[in-house]
Amino acid sequence: MTTGNPALLLVDIQNDFCEGGSLAVKGASAIIPVVNRMISEAERSHQLIIASRDWHTVDHCSFEARGGPWPPHCIQDSRGAAFHPDMALPDTAVRVSKGVGFDTDAYSAFDGTQLESFLKRHDIGTLRIAGLALDVCVRATALDALKHGFGVELVTDGCKAVDPQNAPEVLDELRAAGASIS
Repeated sequence: MTTGNPALLLVDIQNDFCEGGSLAVKGASAIIPVVNRMISEAERSHQLIIASRDWHTVDHCSFEARGGPWPPHCIQDSRGAAFHPDMALPDTAVRVSKGVGFDTDAYSAFDGTQLESFLKRHDIGTLRIAGLALDVCVRATALDALKHGFGVELVTDGCKAVDPQNAPEVLDELRAAGASIS
């Protein structure tokens, strides 16, 4: 059983992953009311709120021009890298930037960010997770959280997948790994 405090972890809810973005997830904006409700609940409970973001260099290795699988997205300080404008992210939320190196990609919010040690230092035991995209960065983040010994509650209404057909398989994988799915 996981001990410690709960925290909210919002994964990559950025303009480039929402409608009109360079790597848009279909229906992504539909999660915003759910996410805002989760933020409000976390604030009322005085829980830590963490928001991860892709924060890529202009010549990032994940971009197609460099042989990667993705179009340019979430370039540092661009509009596309900004959090969705309708997300009620408080100023007190901890922002975690991933994928910041030219030659290193990162799907998980734990990849090269020292998030694990930060959470342990703040006695966090369980993460309530939502974000984009369920079948890419949310999946990787949830699996890493479990691997590092954190409890995970994945809020499905607060997630959208790049390929919705992958969603049931991803949820089964996360459940089998120990995540609670709500």
